[in-house]
Amino acid sequence: GWAGGYPEIVKENELFERYYRELGIVPRGEWDAFMAALREPLPATLRITGYRSHAKEILHCLKEKYFKELQDLEVDGQKVEMPQALSWYPEELAWHTNLSRKILRKSPQLERFHQFLVSETECGNISRQEAVSMIPPLLLDVNPHHKILDMCAAPGSKTAQLIEMLHADMNVPFPKGFVIANDVDNKRCYLLVHQAKRLNSPCIMVVNHDASSIPNLQIDVDGRKEVLFYDRILCDVPCSGDGTMRKNIDVWKKWTTQNSLQLHGLQLRIATRGVEQLAEGGRMVYSTCSLNPIENEAVIASLLEKSQGALELADVSSELPGLKRMPGITKWKVMLKDGQWFEEWGDVPSNRQTQIRPTMFPIKDEEKLKAMNLERCLRILPHHQNTGGFFVAVLIKKSPMPWNKRQPKIHQKLPQRTEDTEATAANSNNGSECITEEPTLAENEESKKMQELQNSDTEQSKKEGVCGPPPSKKMKLFGFKEDPFVFLPEDDPLFLPIQKFYALDPSFPKMNLLTRTQEGKKRQLYMVSKELRNVLLNNSEKMKVINTGIKVWSRNSDGEQFGCAFRLAQEGIYTLYPFIHARIINVCIEDVKILLTQENPFLSKFSSETQKKVKDMAMGSIVLKYDPDPEKPDDLQCPIVLCGWQGKTSLRAFVPKNERLHYLRMMGVEVFKAKRKEEELESKMTEVQHRLAQTEEGMDVEDKEHDLVTKMEAEIGEESSHSPVESSAMEVENKTEDVDQSSKNANSHVSQESKDTDVNNVKD
Repeated sequence: GWAGGYPEIVKENELFERYYRELGIVPRGEWDAFMAALREPLPATLRITGYRSHAKEILHCLKEKYFKELQDLEVDGQKVEMPQALSWYPEELAWHTNLSRKILRKSPQLERFHQFLVSETECGNISRQEAVSMIPPLLLDVNPHHKILDMCAAPGSKTAQLIEMLHADMNVPFPKGFVIANDVDNKRCYLLVHQAKRLNSPCIMVVNHDASSIPNLQIDVDGRKEVLFYDRILCDVPCSGDGTMRKNIDVWKKWTTQNSLQLHGLQLRIATRGVEQLAEGGRMVYSTCSLNPIENEAVIASLLEKSQGALELADVSSELPGLKRMPGITKWKVMLKDGQWFEEWGDVPSNRQTQIRPTMFPIKDEEKLKAMNLERCLRILPHHQNTGGFFVAVLIKKSPMPWNKRQPKIHQKLPQRTEDTEATAANSNNGSECITEEPTLAENEESKKMQELQNSDTEQSKKEGVCGPPPSKKMKLFGFKEDPFVFLPEDDPLFLPIQKFYALDPSFPKMNLLTRTQEGKKRQLYMVSKELRNVLLNNSEKMKVINTGIKVWSRNSDGEQFGCAFRLAQEGIYTLYPFIHARIINVCIEDVKILLTQENPFLSKFSSETQKKVKDMAMGSIVLKYDPDPEKPDDLQCPIVLCGWQGKTSLRAFVPKNERLHYLRMMGVEVFKAKRKEEELESKMTEVQHRLAQTEEGMDVEDKEHDLVTKMEAEIGEESSHSPVESSAMEVENKTEDVDQSSKNANSHVSQESKDTDVNNVKD
C-alpha cells in the first residue's frame, strides 16, 4: 500500500538475515528478538547538557512538569510509557521514551512537550541524540585539559558531548583543553558549526579536511615548534549503517555486503591516521553504527597487527555499568553481494581481489589473535536495551607507530624542526595510504620545497596576527572561501574604551580576541582560548578552518556617544562575566521575568532596588545578574547572566528567543503558545524580515533590531512594549530576536551555505 505518497518499505532482507545468522553475532536463541527489535521504531532519546549550571533545573522541570503530563496518555491507541532514564548514563542526564519521532511531531496532545524539546535543543540545553551515539564520548574519559580531535564529527552530537566534558567546571571560563572537530564534507561542516555554537565555548574549532589525510599541526611550546599530538581522539568513521535500520528504514532495501567491502579501506586509513596523531598514553575510540565485523573487528585487528605492539585494546568492561554489551568476535568470514563466502585470503580468486582485501580476514596466527584481545571490543545489539546497533573499540597508544619512529627529530633546533615536521606530515599521510611502506626521500624533498614556498607569506601573516585560509589555488578542493581570522594587536586602540567602560580585570586575555575582517570597521569581536590561538597562528597555511571562537562584543552605532562602541553579546557573556567589574546590576527574580516577557519595559516597572542601581549608571550596555536565594527553594536555584541595554527611561534584555523561553520555563512561567497565535503574525513578520534582508549587508545588528521594533510598535501599538509572554506582542519580541539571530550569519561567521545542508543525510 501507499502511505503519505510513498510506497511502504517492507522490513525484510534475506541476504542480511543469511549473513548475520552465519556470522553468529547474535547469541543463540535471541535471533527472533533481534529481528523483531530491528522492525520496531527507535525510541526517542534526549540528553541534558551536563556542563550547564542549569542542568539540574532542566532535569527537575522535565520530571515534575512535562513527564507528569504524559501519565495515562494514549496516542493512536498506544499507551505512552513514562520516559525512563538511561541506566548507564551518569547523573540521569539521558532519557528515552517509546514515543517515535513521528508521534512526537504530529500528536496534538504532545505538542507542548515537543515545543519544549525543540526550543531547549535550539539553545543548547538538550540534545536529541540516539542512545548508542552517546557511548563513544563517555568511553574517551575526557578531562578539561585534554587536546581532542573529532575526526568525522558532523552532524555534531558527539562533539557537543566532548565540549561539555571540557567545561565540567563552569567556574573556569577557559579550560586548557580544546576540541578540533573535522569533517570532509564542506556543507556538513556548517551543520557541525550550528551544533557546536549552541554550547558557546571558546575551545572549539571546526575544520574541513579528509580525515584519512588530516594534516599534522604545529604548536609553539616555549618558543619551539612542536607537532601537536592529541590526548584523545574520537574516530567515528563513515559506515554502512546497518545498526540504524530502526530509524533509517531504507537500509532494509539497500543493504548488501558490498557497502562494507567498499568502506573497509577508508575506515582503516582514517583509523591509521588517527593513531598516528595520538599522543603516547592517549586514548582513541573507534566506533561505527554498523554490526559488520568487516567494518569493525577487521579494521581493529589490522590496525593492531600493523602497530607491532604500539597499540592495545583497553578493557572497558567495568565502565558504564548498566550498559548491556556483547564482546568482540575473533572469527568471521567475508561474503560478496551474490552470497559467495570466503574464509581466508587464499580462497579469493584474482578477479575478486580488488573487492576483497587481505585485511578483511581474521588473523590466522592464534597466538597473535589471542594477544589482540578482540573480545574487549563492544557490540551493542538492538534488542538488549531497545536501542540501535553499534560497535565501539577503545585503543591506548603505548609507543610511536613503527613507521613514525623518526618523530623525535621535531625537537631539534627551530629551522630543522619545521622541515622535519613537514616531512613527518608527508610520511604520516603516506602511512595512511599504505601503512606497510617506508617514507621516501622524494616526499621529504617535496615537503621542504612546499615549506620554503609558503614561509614568506606565513611569517608575514603571523606578524600581523592574521590566520587566513589556505592558498587560493587550493580553494577548489574545499568549497567557498572563508574570511580570515585576525587577532587584535596588543596596542589596538579599539580595546582601550572597552576595557575602561566594563572595567575589565587585568587578567583578561585580550590577545585572544579576534575579528573576521582585515579592512574597514571591526563589527564583531570573537574570543578563543589561548591554546586555540596557538593552533591558529601556527597552522593557517595548512588548515581550512570553518569556524572558531564565540562572539563577545558587537559594534553598536549608538554606543559611541556613551563611551563604548561595543555592546555585550549574550552568547559570550558566561565567558566574559568573570572579567567584568563594572556595569553589573543584580536583579531579583521578578525583575528577570519583566525583562524576559516585555519588550522594552520602563524603569518604573522594576523593583526599587534595581531602579536605585540604574539611576547612577550611564546609558549603554549592561550585565543583568540573578543570584538564587537558598532561603526561597521554590524560586529558580541557578544563577542567570543576561546582556541588557539601559536607555533613558527603560531597561531591556538582549537575549535570543529560545534562551528567553528557557529561562521563563525554569522560573515556572507558562510559555506554551497556540500555533494559531504564531500564525497571526507570520505574514506580517515575513514582510518585515524581507525588507531587513534587503538592507545594506554591513548594517549593524542593533540598528536593524531597533528599526524592526519601531515598525512593529507603530503597527500594533503601545501594547507591544508591555504585554505578557502569552500575548501576540511577545510574539513580536520573539520575532525580533529571530532577526537578531538571523543577522548573526554575517556576524558569527557561519556561512549561509549551512542552510543548504542536507539534514536527511547525516550520521548520528
